[in-house]
Amino acid sequence: MPDFLSFVSDILWGSVMIYLLIGTGIWFTWRTGYIQFRYLRHAGKSLKKSLSPQPGGLTSFQALCTSLAARLGSGNLAGVALAITAGGPGAVFWMWVSAIIGMASSFAECSLAQLYKERDHNGQFRGGPAWYMARGLGMRWMGGLFSLFLLLAYGLIFNTVQANSVAGAMRYAFNLPEYVTGLILVVVCLLAILRGLRGVAKIVQLLVPVMALSWLAASLVICAWHIVDIPSVIETIFRSAFGWQEAAAGAVGYTISQALTSGFERGMFSNEAGMGSTPNAAAAAASWPPHPAAQGIVQMIGVVVDTLVICSATAMIVLLSGQQMQVDAADGIQLVQQAMTTLGGSWGTQFVAGIVLLFAFSSIIVNYVYAENNLIYLRKFTPNNIRLLRACMLVMIMAGTQLSLPLVWQMADIVMALMALTNLTAILLLSPVVRIIASDYLRQRRLGIRPVFDPARYPEIARQLAPGSWDNVPRQ
Repeated sequence: MPDFLSFVSDILWGSVMIYLLIGTGIWFTWRTGYIQFRYLRHAGKSLKKSLSPQPGGLTSFQALCTSLAARLGSGNLAGVALAITAGGPGAVFWMWVSAIIGMASSFAECSLAQLYKERDHNGQFRGGPAWYMARGLGMRWMGGLFSLFLLLAYGLIFNTVQANSVAGAMRYAFNLPEYVTGLILVVVCLLAILRGLRGVAKIVQLLVPVMALSWLAASLVICAWHIVDIPSVIETIFRSAFGWQEAAAGAVGYTISQALTSGFERGMFSNEAGMGSTPNAAAAAASWPPHPAAQGIVQMIGVVVDTLVICSATAMIVLLSGQQMQVDAADGIQLVQQAMTTLGGSWGTQFVAGIVLLFAFSSIIVNYVYAENNLIYLRKFTPNNIRLLRACMLVMIMAGTQLSLPLVWQMADIVMALMALTNLTAILLLSPVVRIIASDYLRQRRLGIRPVFDPARYPEIARQLAPGSWDNVPRQ
């Protein structure tokens, strides 16, 4: 079974996904007028003016923290270490590239989710890829297929990845049995998800800044202690990314293909740009200013924070320590723990264990929110189905503490690719709508007025929107 999963994963990531991710990111960079370079600064203004609770939706800050909670998981620690082990230091460079071009894909999917959102029976905004597939493309079956992939990924498999990393870290740091770690995760995650979407949003609004800043601060301190080695590490990343390091050494070493594949694969697992998960959080926001593009721009911050900041911090820790040379290391999180201990002392092992616990907890509870959101789309949002989903999620958390790491990552890679293939196909088909959203926003910015989306300007789009989703938007 592991050999078969590895074969499928190699086919998907060795050719199909890499070209599709790169092509989609470049396409939307061009179609949106290079929006990730020109208008990212406007995200700060949107966040400052959207800290107060909004009727029917989360604030932009809550939606950003919710999406970051899902992104900031074991992929930022174990995933980065595994990428470097598999693809060499050059994988870090390709992770950066995946983030830069992925910002445009993230803008596209999150803007579409905000545009095609609708209200549930409680008046809360809901939406995501399934909704824009159904409303924007008129393909409800495609939305159903995507929802099933998401339920499989976020309701089940991805939680095993998070639990697996936490269990390994706790065993390595405190010699804590895996089943004890599993029971702790099950209890705290259950208590959190019982609070619902708004309850989870309030938790991660407080937790995400603390855990992200803690990891970043520790990494900066370590880098400051070893600042003389930083230039050589950065040089190694760039030389390895294009095979110059190995060519100069007269050895085969890591190939460009290995570095590129590993970088994009782990980069996407971490920042989720184009995968279709983040739009579930973006759609729940009452965006400010009241324009779909505003939420798309805010969510681009998540890609920057996740990959260009947090993942880069992890990569510097691993590369400064030289632990990446231990290519037989089977557990990515233990490699990070060893690296931190090598550079900072014995406290590093326990510190990494604590950070990965917080990262995994926040990811798991938001994963559940995403899965629950798609039960609504499938019209299966009943008490019995909710209880079944929660039970399956908790079982998979326990199972994740017992499964072998390679098997868990292979399953995650395959289902992630299936989700992304479906979502990227949809947003490419909807690229004319994305261009309209971006152009309308940029036009109003150039005029010096606050962007407001008026569906009446675009009758074809207006007919596709859910009743009441944009009716109360203030006009200029």
